[in-house]
Amino acid sequence: FSISSYNKMWADAQKDLDNHLQREREEFLKPEKDPEKVFKMLTTSYIKYMQIFRNLETAYDQLVHQQKRAVIRKVLDGVMGRILEIKKEMVELENSEFHYIDNILADLAILPEDLEVPIPRYFIKERLGVLQQREKMLDQILVDSGLQIQKPVKTMTIEEATRVIQVAERARQGRCRAAFMKQLHLQDKKQRQTKRQAEMGPSPDAAATCIQKIWCGYIQRKRTEKMREEEMIFLGMSPPPHLMVTSDSQMPAEQVNALQSEVEEKNEELLQERNEDIFIKDKLKEMEGIHIKETLQDQIGQCLIECRHIIGRFPDYPTDKAGGSKAILSEKTPEQILEELEAKKMMALQEKDQKGKNKEGEKEKAKGKTSQKNENKEEGWKMAPSNFLSIMEEGNDQYKVFWQNRDEGRDFHRDHDPELIKEEKREEVEEEIRVQVDELMQQKLQNLKLVVDGEQSGKQKKGRKSEKVRAAVMSLVCRTIDSLYRELVEKGLIIKAKTVKLSDYVGAYSYLGSVLRQADIEPMPSLADVRQLIALYGILPLGSQTVHEKAPLVKGLLLAGPTGVGKKMLVHAICTETGANLFNLSTSNIAGKYPGQNGLRMMFHMVLKVGKQLQPSVVWIGDTEKIFSKAGPKSELEVSPKWLASTLAKFLKALKAQDRVLLVGTTTHPFDANLKPFCEVYKKIILMPRPDYSSRFGKYFMLWKHIILQNGGTITNLLNISCLAKLSDGYTPGHIVQAVQAVLSELRILQMKRKPLMTEEFVASLATQDPVYKEEEQAFK
Repeated sequence: FSISSYNKMWADAQKDLDNHLQREREEFLKPEKDPEKVFKMLTTSYIKYMQIFRNLETAYDQLVHQQKRAVIRKVLDGVMGRILEIKKEMVELENSEFHYIDNILADLAILPEDLEVPIPRYFIKERLGVLQQREKMLDQILVDSGLQIQKPVKTMTIEEATRVIQVAERARQGRCRAAFMKQLHLQDKKQRQTKRQAEMGPSPDAAATCIQKIWCGYIQRKRTEKMREEEMIFLGMSPPPHLMVTSDSQMPAEQVNALQSEVEEKNEELLQERNEDIFIKDKLKEMEGIHIKETLQDQIGQCLIECRHIIGRFPDYPTDKAGGSKAILSEKTPEQILEELEAKKMMALQEKDQKGKNKEGEKEKAKGKTSQKNENKEEGWKMAPSNFLSIMEEGNDQYKVFWQNRDEGRDFHRDHDPELIKEEKREEVEEEIRVQVDELMQQKLQNLKLVVDGEQSGKQKKGRKSEKVRAAVMSLVCRTIDSLYRELVEKGLIIKAKTVKLSDYVGAYSYLGSVLRQADIEPMPSLADVRQLIALYGILPLGSQTVHEKAPLVKGLLLAGPTGVGKKMLVHAICTETGANLFNLSTSNIAGKYPGQNGLRMMFHMVLKVGKQLQPSVVWIGDTEKIFSKAGPKSELEVSPKWLASTLAKFLKALKAQDRVLLVGTTTHPFDANLKPFCEVYKKIILMPRPDYSSRFGKYFMLWKHIILQNGGTITNLLNISCLAKLSDGYTPGHIVQAVQAVLSELRILQMKRKPLMTEEFVASLATQDPVYKEEEQAFK
C-alpha cells in the first residue's frame, strides 16, 4: 500500500500554511479602519485555515510514521487554536456568534460544506483503551447499584433445549407442507381454468390483441418511470445511480484502516521493545553531557559577571517559574535582562498597591481604559497577539528542515528515523542538565554574594493556607478518585452518554443570510451554524489540551431553544466526540441527594475534583433557568436561587485553563432567569432554531430521509419527502422523530417489503403534535 497521496496532502497543507503565514504577517500587522474590509480579511483567513485543518487532520489520521505524526500534531493543534482566535475576532467585530458569508463563499468559489469543522479522530483513537475501560467500570457500577437492569440469562437443561428445537423443527416442517399443498391446489385450479378456456376456443386475433395491450402498457409505464427518474436527477432532486451503489473501493479502504492501526501498534511495541530512545539518550549523556554542562556554567557565569559590572552587584537568580537559566541565556543583553527583572518587581509592588486603592481610583482607571479604547479605535483595528503562531511556525520549520526534501520511497512499514530521535533526545538531555546546573549556579551565586557583596540571601517564607481553604481540601483529601466516582455514579450524577455523532445533527446552511442583513433583517441561524459553534466552542477545546490551555477560554456554554430542537442531543454529541464524562447537575436530578447548602457545596467540590482528574468532562445542567430564577422563594433544592447562582459562579472560577471541564446549560425558558448572573456564568449563548425547508428536504442534508432510515425505514418513490418537508414547517426535529417512531413499529418494518411507506402515514402522526409558532421563535430571537 502506497501512502504517497497522504504525504502529498501533508506537503500541500504545509505549503498552504507557509504561504498563509507570510500573507498574515503582511495584512494583520497593519491598522485597518474599514470594518467590512477587516471582516473580509478575517473570513478569508478563517476559510483558509479550515481547509488546511481538514487536510492536516486526514494526513495525521492516515500516516503511521510516529515522527511525522508528532510534527503534524503540533501544527494541527496550532491551526485549531488559530481558528478559535480568528473566530473570537469575528465575534467581537460583528457582536454576533453567527456570521453570514455566502457572498464571500461565492467569490472564492467554495461550497458551504467546506466550512464544516472536521472533528479530529485522534480525540477517541488515542484514548480508546482508557475509554473502553472506563465504560466497563461505569456499566458495572450501574448494574451493582441497580440503576441499570441487566438482561437475565436463562439457563436450560439439555432435555429442555432438545424439546425447543424439536418444536421449532416440527413447526417449520408443517409450514413447508402447508405451502406445498397450497402450491398443488393452485396448480390444479390453473389447469382446470386452462382446460375450460381451451374448450371455449377463443380466436387467435383476440388473444394477440390482449397480449399486445398488456405489453404496450407495461413498456409505456417503464418508459415513463425512466423519464421521471432522469428528470429528477437532472433537477438535482435525486442522486445519480452510481452514487447510490456501494463503491468497490470501500472494502479496500476498510482493510487499509485495519492495517494502519495494526502497523501503528506494532511500531509502538517495537519502540518499547528496542528501547532505542533510552539507548540514544544515555549515549548522548555519556558523550555530550559533560561538554553541555561546562558550556552552560561558563555562559551563566559570564552573564552574571557582566550584570555586576553594570549595576555594581550580582542580580537575583531567576526562579523556576521565570524559566531559570533560560531567562539568562535568552538572546538578550544583560541590560535588557535587568530591566525585565526590575519591571517584574515593580509590577508586583504595583499590584499590592492597587489592592489597597479605593473606588475612586478604580473609576479613574476605568476612564483611562475607555480613553485608551477610543484611541485604539481611531488608530484602526489590529489583530490581537496570538498564542499559536509560534507553534505553527515551529512546526513549519521542522517540516522544512527534516521532511520537505526527504526521499522516503513507498515504505509503508517505516517506523522511525534514528537521527530525528537523536535531535529530540538532545533537547531533553540539555533540559535535564540545565536544571542541575541551575541548582549549582544558585548556590554559587549565594556564595559570591556573601563573599563579594556581603549580602545574606534569605529565603522568603511561604504563607500558610487559610483555614477555609484547608478545611475544603481536607474534607475530600482522604478519599480516592475511584470512591468519589463510584458515589457520583450511584447518586445518578454521572450518567452514561448516548452514542451520538455531531454529524447526526442534520441541517443545511443558510444561503440568504447576507441578503437579509443588507435589508436590515436579522436572519435566524441555521442548523449548520449551530453545528459549527458546538464544534468550535465545545469539541475542539475539550479534545486537545494545547488548544484548551492557549485558546480563548470558554467555561460556560448555553443552548437555548424550544422543546425538541436537539439541545440534549448536542450535549451527548460533545461527550461522544471527545470521550468526555457526563455529569448531570439538573435541579430535578440533584434534588434531595445532597440536602442543604453544605451538602450542595460538597457535591460541587466532588464534581470539580473528579471532573478535573478524569478530564475531559462535561457538566450538564438541564432547565438551568431555575438556578437563576427571578422568584425570591426557595427552589426545590431548599436553597435560594441567588445562593445557587453564586455557588455556580465560584465553581466556574475554580476552573483554570489547564482543566478541560465545560459547563453546558440547556433551557427552554431563558426569559425566566435573572439576566445579570445568567450571562456572567454563560459567556457563550447559542440559539437553537427550528429547521428550515432546506434542512428538512435538501440535496445534501435531508432531515426526513435521515430520520426514516435511522429508524429502519426504506425510501421509495411512493413516499413524497418534499410534501412531508412542506407540511412539517414549524415542527422541530424532535417532533419529526416522534412522528417517524410512531409509524415505524416492529410490525410495520416487517411489512415494508410488500407494503412500502406512504406519505399519509406520517401526516396523521404529525398532526397530533403542536408546532413552534413564529411568535415563540421571535421571542427567543
